[in-house]
Amino acid sequence: MNNRYTVRTLLREILLIAVTAAMAFPLYVLVNLSLRDPRDGGSVIAPTTSPTLRNYADAWREAGLAGAVVNSVIVTAVSVALIVVVSAMAAYPLARVTARWSRWLFLLFMLGLLLPFQLALLPLYQTIRDLHLLGSLWSLVLFYSGLQVPFATFLYTGFLRALPRGYEEAALIDGAGPMQAFWRVVFPLLRPITGTVVILNAIFIWNDFLTPFLYLSGGDQQTIPVAIFGFLGQYVSQWNLVFAGLVLAMLPILAVYFAMQRHIIKGFAGGLKG
Repeated sequence: MNNRYTVRTLLREILLIAVTAAMAFPLYVLVNLSLRDPRDGGSVIAPTTSPTLRNYADAWREAGLAGAVVNSVIVTAVSVALIVVVSAMAAYPLARVTARWSRWLFLLFMLGLLLPFQLALLPLYQTIRDLHLLGSLWSLVLFYSGLQVPFATFLYTGFLRALPRGYEEAALIDGAGPMQAFWRVVFPLLRPITGTVVILNAIFIWNDFLTPFLYLSGGDQQTIPVAIFGFLGQYVSQWNLVFAGLVLAMLPILAVYFAMQRHIIKGFAGGLKG
């Protein structure tokens, strides 16, 4: 085995360090300014000499982030739960049934990945209006669930095709029904891909701005991106408060990501392998 440290290895390390620094720099500026005293007029690059947490308290209070966080948590949690349940149940027969209709139905699901959702913005808005759901969090739940099910079904189907059938066959022999075999035997084995589906959809739903801005406009309910947008227009000259609000908006989904990151690559690779 050749373990020599070559010039090529050095160049790769320098390149990786440079890329990491370039990606970390905006985050550094964000956190640095969020901790800066409003009276400090130094450069945005210079480290804050007297950091303060008061900016976070002021941003939390002035932007009304408490209600926005609750709304975002409700929308994200309910939408992701529906996506997981519907996609897993849809993928199970698509992966296990070998009939021709199963392949055609799988391709039908995949059409949802090819068509941009912007094409349906106006018809969906009219449908939500006719259902009297404008201004309600349920409009977002319905939108996100329908939008993200095709991609989640694609991941679950690929993972299930690589999963041996022996587990559910043993459960069926022991007297379990198809639904019991799926939920008690198969679904727990889908934990890696479920973690991937949860975190990818949670990040998308949590950070989405256009849909809540469109469907919740005119109401008193808003999600975090919309609340930050309104706060930005109101306090555009007080960047320390704006950046503090952005940091507060990032923390919940960032915590979820770090808690589930070990499932992401494993589950995504398993889905592609199938």
